[in-house]
Amino acid sequence: MFGSVKDKLLKFVKQNKIRREILSGKSSARAAVIGILISIVVTVIIFKYTESEITWSVLRRANWIYLLLAFLMQVSFWLLWAFRLKLLTNYLGYKVSYFHSLEITMASMFTAAITPSSAGGEPVRVKMLSDRDVDVGTSAFIVLAERILDSMFFSSALPVFLIITGFSTSFGFKIAVVFTTLLAIFIYMLFRIFRNEASIDRFSKILYRLVKWFNEEKAENYSSVFSRELRRFREATIQMLSNSLSGIFVLYILTLILWSAGFMVPSFILLSLGYDPYFLYSYTAQLIIVIVSLVPLTPGSSGIAEVSMAYLYSNFVDTNILGVLVALWRIITYHANIFFGALFVNYSLIKSRILKSKSVN
Repeated sequence: MFGSVKDKLLKFVKQNKIRREILSGKSSARAAVIGILISIVVTVIIFKYTESEITWSVLRRANWIYLLLAFLMQVSFWLLWAFRLKLLTNYLGYKVSYFHSLEITMASMFTAAITPSSAGGEPVRVKMLSDRDVDVGTSAFIVLAERILDSMFFSSALPVFLIITGFSTSFGFKIAVVFTTLLAIFIYMLFRIFRNEASIDRFSKILYRLVKWFNEEKAENYSSVFSRELRRFREATIQMLSNSLSGIFVLYILTLILWSAGFMVPSFILLSLGYDPYFLYSYTAQLIIVIVSLVPLTPGSSGIAEVSMAYLYSNFVDTNILGVLVALWRIITYHANIFFGALFVNYSLIKSRILKSKSVN
């Protein structure tokens, strides 16, 4: 989940290919179609094996106010994520407008929806932040800080909710232990790399030897660039930890609120269908689903998320509405990410072309 940031940073940002990867119509459309098709096929299978039925009568009976609230919870998730991104950049001394933060967030949501384990979102945010005059090392730190904040939330919230609800205790605790262990290992590795200048130099030399094995001419240049950006990354880390402890607390609370907004979507869907919202059970299940969805197999974890949702919610929701619940949940939280994210991506592309044409003229 975290290591991919550096790999993609080197592969995409320094070679300046990220825009083509995100915005190339054929590759993006193909990945989006694959993700949506997998999601639809798995949802249909869930309908078949849970004997769910979606008919116009079911939809007519649905309370559309609650469905609207479910969608607004997803919109709140996007808006709060953008606000967190803006706060992070502000704490580090950079000025990025809220609209630009929202543009970056939605473009990364789109890319995350069409890449395995949602891993494509991080390099997109790094590149788009660097386009706003945030140096690459600091951009990487901002994106990594987002992931660490998310991980802190999940590793602390999941055990608490498992204990409160007693829901799926064995499976849930295994997920929590594995996730927390991986987070601890990752933070320790970061500490080893960034604890002092000498550690960065050693890491840069390792990179130099790796690149030299493939391309001796570019090894020296890559090593110096990587060393410089690692130092900027380290400086951003020190600045954040030394000057913004209250800011870190605010960011953690904001992280809690934004994920909680997203986790309310299934409960509002259940309310719209006339069923108990099961707020605590649903919240716990959502925590597990997000962690399980990190498995890098399909675009946007299509199929994995639907199956996990059906399995976990079958413990407390009537099976005859599981298919409807899963279908509406994925439309709001996944298909909407692709649709609205694509709008922002195309807006960004059109805007960049206009600006480029003006600069040429």
